[in-house]
Amino acid sequence: MSLITTTESLTAFCARQAAAEFVTVDTEFMREKTYWPQLCLVQVAGPGEAVAIDPLAAGLDLQPLYELMANPSVLKVFHAARQDIEIFFHLAGRVPAPLFDTQVAAMVCGFGDSVSYETLVSKLAGVRVDKSSRFTDWSLRPLTERQLAYALSDVIHLRPVYDKLRRRLTKTGRANWLDQELGVLTDVATYTVDPESSWLRFKMRSAKPRFRAILREIAAWREREAQARDLPRGRVLRDEAALEIAAHAPASIDDLARVRGLGRSFAEGRMGVDLLAAVARGVALPDHQCPQEDGAGEPPSGAASVVELLRVLLKMKCEDHHVASKLVASAGDLDAIAADDHAEVPALGGWRRELFGQDALALKHGRLALSISGSRIKVVPLDRPIGE
Repeated sequence: MSLITTTESLTAFCARQAAAEFVTVDTEFMREKTYWPQLCLVQVAGPGEAVAIDPLAAGLDLQPLYELMANPSVLKVFHAARQDIEIFFHLAGRVPAPLFDTQVAAMVCGFGDSVSYETLVSKLAGVRVDKSSRFTDWSLRPLTERQLAYALSDVIHLRPVYDKLRRRLTKTGRANWLDQELGVLTDVATYTVDPESSWLRFKMRSAKPRFRAILREIAAWREREAQARDLPRGRVLRDEAALEIAAHAPASIDDLARVRGLGRSFAEGRMGVDLLAAVARGVALPDHQCPQEDGAGEPPSGAASVVELLRVLLKMKCEDHHVASKLVASAGDLDAIAADDHAEVPALGGWRRELFGQDALALKHGRLALSISGSRIKVVPLDRPIGE
């Protein structure tokens, strides 16, 4: 197996791939005990060569790899790229570009929602992938031959998968659909964590502005603490505890010590003092600066029925056009369209509007109907809106 452990070997490999049209890329990492992913292995395959790069090797400088990832002449092909890109962005400060994500491309080509790598390799490369090493500890050294074979297979089989998906996109004229989707993956904002926005990760138990203000301060404190100490958020403060604290706004060490799972030693320590200060900031915030509930309150009467009809239309459209429904419209998009014709959702813009959004609005306003023909649902345009 080709394992690179020296800067000299890495420089030579990256120089050879600089002339390639594309390279396939994958990573193995650990993050169970850290906030930032710990990069343990990088696999890269050009048209005729595949290697595993050991970032844990003593003295290895990954700069040649970062330069290859930034080379505008070489397309970087990933599968489900987001976590891999997050790693490169954190280490090198740049998003690999140009980029191709086979999972997104497969959704555009009709392989279903969030299709797995194994499924694509089986259907497009005719190979069964051995995933028995999926949960191995990639931080341990030395790596075994079996581990390396498993890791390299991910980029070796990705080459024919990419080629066949690229051909399908060209044949169907959907390459521009993919370009729009990849915009999110190439946007640095996707990988920039703002502590002040981290409270939005929580599932709210209360919509009260004061509760939200306190939770926002707690979440921002936790995020900064987790980043600084390189610990998972839950190791700093569990979600359940954060919500409990936001709901009761403890004002003293004694109050904080009563929160389940914290205890007096936490409350009396430096973290407890900082957490109480975060709560105090949320409590002191003027009412008009507290985050308000999203949306305009209760959905319009009958909106639930409209959403159900839109869901049927979406399924039909996606089956007819061989595209994953998750890519066209989310459940939130359907709710928004049912409530507002001008909702700012992806489903009402670009190619999605042509495929689904226009008919969704027409169905909502009675300008078309759904009928059943045999075992298929069909769209029936109406000369006059229903109800006139």
